[in-house]
Amino acid sequence: MSVSRWPTLMGVAALLAIASGAEAQVAARGARIGYVYPAGGRQGTTFQVTLGGQFLDGAANVLVSGGGVQATVVEHVKPITPQQANKLREQLKELMGKRLAAQQDARKRAKKAGSKGSAKPEKASGWTAEDEQTLADLRKKLAAFVRRPLNPAIAETVTVRVAAAPDAVPGQRELRLQTSLGLTNPLVFEVGQLPEFREMEATPSPEPPARKKAKVDAGPRVDTTLSETAITLPAVANGQILPGDVDRFRFKARKGQRLVVAVSARQLIPYLPDAVPGWFQATLALYDSKGNELAYADDFRFSPDPVLYYEIPADGQYVVEIRDAIYRGREDFVYRIALGELPFVTSIFPLGGPAGDSSTVELAGWNLPAKELTLGDKQQGPAVQTVSVRSRERVSNRVPFALDTLPECLEKEPNDRPGEAQQVALPVIVNGRIDRPEDLDVFRFEGRAGSRVVAEVYARRLNSPLDSVLRLTDAAGRQLAANDDHEDKGTGLVTHHADSRLSATLPVDGTYYLQLGDVQCKGGPEYGYRLRISPPQPDFELRVVPSSINARAGATVPITVYALRKDEFAGDVTLVLKDAPEGFALGGAWVPGGQDRVRVTLTVPSTPGEEPATLRLEGRATIQGREVSRPVVPAEDMMQAFAYRHLVPAQELKVAVAGRSWARASLRILGETPVKIPAGSTAQVRFDAPPRALAGQLRFELSEPPDGIAIKEVVSSGGGTQLVLQADAAKVKPGLKGNLIVNVLASGTGAFAKAKAKPKANPRPLPVATLPAIPFEIVGP
Repeated sequence: MSVSRWPTLMGVAALLAIASGAEAQVAARGARIGYVYPAGGRQGTTFQVTLGGQFLDGAANVLVSGGGVQATVVEHVKPITPQQANKLREQLKELMGKRLAAQQDARKRAKKAGSKGSAKPEKASGWTAEDEQTLADLRKKLAAFVRRPLNPAIAETVTVRVAAAPDAVPGQRELRLQTSLGLTNPLVFEVGQLPEFREMEATPSPEPPARKKAKVDAGPRVDTTLSETAITLPAVANGQILPGDVDRFRFKARKGQRLVVAVSARQLIPYLPDAVPGWFQATLALYDSKGNELAYADDFRFSPDPVLYYEIPADGQYVVEIRDAIYRGREDFVYRIALGELPFVTSIFPLGGPAGDSSTVELAGWNLPAKELTLGDKQQGPAVQTVSVRSRERVSNRVPFALDTLPECLEKEPNDRPGEAQQVALPVIVNGRIDRPEDLDVFRFEGRAGSRVVAEVYARRLNSPLDSVLRLTDAAGRQLAANDDHEDKGTGLVTHHADSRLSATLPVDGTYYLQLGDVQCKGGPEYGYRLRISPPQPDFELRVVPSSINARAGATVPITVYALRKDEFAGDVTLVLKDAPEGFALGGAWVPGGQDRVRVTLTVPSTPGEEPATLRLEGRATIQGREVSRPVVPAEDMMQAFAYRHLVPAQELKVAVAGRSWARASLRILGETPVKIPAGSTAQVRFDAPPRALAGQLRFELSEPPDGIAIKEVVSSGGGTQLVLQADAAKVKPGLKGNLIVNVLASGTGAFAKAKAKPKANPRPLPVATLPAIPFEIVGP
């Protein structure tokens, strides 16, 4: 961390108007929500949901993406602190004293009047019905007091009333809460078509969880001590799993019904940072009226959320049971179960097609209206879109379908051995299947010495269970390259990166063979793939974190952009705002060549917005002499199981601008950028901030700078304020590029200290502002 005193810049009063010390520290933590329950509702209905989270004071607005859904805040409940509990106890003691005095007074008056017995407390003189209600409220609050909440991150709750229009488009939305600290992170919220039910709260069983678990595991019989919620099909059942909890839903079904039972759990909350494996691992079981287990699932292929399909053998009562695999639970173990004769797509083939042209897709699944579907949009460019079908006006689950511009062909059997290899011409995308256990698909192509070839499988990323393995050999069978798993950071919901990718430089002119199989030797009609074989196709994707940005009016805040580079693309990427409202600006708007991550800054308008703004960013680069542009996808940086991190895509990039503007003039870097800093020397960066004496001390601090770059000093002059940056030649080398983020801190002395009754001896510096990002490049001395 590099620090330098800031002797002169703006008036301290204007700067400190950004936030008080306490507000700034709390704002740094940010408002967050950990669950929504229920996590959806039906079209054309009004219902209440509960949001659990932390730092939700001032909750006043609810944002649901996609249109057709209106939501309003009803109530915010926050656990009381130990200090508040002590005050409540004092109030309770005073109130009890008041009631005792009133009772004694009433007895005296009754005795004097010759009355026998005691007067009732509520009739006592000086004791009112309002006092009785206050007493009950105090007791209720103290009864709910927990000194140390088990899960502080979801201890606060906000009740929200939701109204979904009859024509609201069904599917997944995003829900955010707007608080006094700004927008929360988004969570999945589903608009459905089916009647909705909620679990009936169970009566706590006197049997300890360990014994109850043993009884359930011991045999197929239903534990009749468990409560059941009656529902009618078709339906969506909602619930929360608490520790040791088992939820059951009872329904009538007819013989011959093709029942689909599909759980949404991990789909709703992708990652829990403090739970292993990092999500609610639901298990699903179906029982008949006698308690016999008819079907069971704890996943659906590689998806943690289980799905059951069962043809009902006889009219009667049936029970669906859901629990956690190892009997964990808490309020954020939220689920939705869709039950009924619902359309469900299990797989499609092929998994993609040519962009800008039509494709006929084979459908496999349950309760589907047809075996084929024709897709086509001449305006659609390369992308991964989603496909669904309708049956009786009900929409099925959505599955991915990839579009590309390379030539395509179908795999042709037999091609299990090099002697039967299918001839292909590069570049090409092969649409194929490992259609039986131990199947291998072999392809033959001609290559030239020194040329580069890339082979990449798209299967798991397109909802196929295939766990691919690739092997490249020459004509003599000598292996040149092989790969099992290749990590794609753009797929934030995939935890097992089972798709394969390899690249190699061909040693001689001649024939080469590429072999594709399943590493576990599995196969079947659903084991589809798209195999791209081509010279390198340099490209990139972009992510921006976080997807909810909060800033004071006129302020500058840092955000992070990730570049997901493909096929050896190493060029610069320029970032731009697309059709942004006036007043928004990016600082350090680039991703330097060869880098995968950069921090940039976003400056927001100096006037607060009535509603959060939706921004779109775009990345532009030159690839092989061609100008290309790619959208910057908003994402959340989420932790799984204490350790692993994932970039989970979001639907919208939202920015909330609140508070009073502090900027009397815009801050701009004067001069050319990137600033060139000689290794072992210094360079100056000048801002157009007018010098002005301060009543207290402020300072500059580099935020997460590269090791070896520091602020040497700050110089003020009539033309602005200059930062002198220094590069240590022993730690940084010419060619290093990036952005420098500079924070402005108040030391807590001077004018700021006057606002405190008892200033601390060594007050912690408080964040005041962030300057626009400074692009830099280290050059030779």
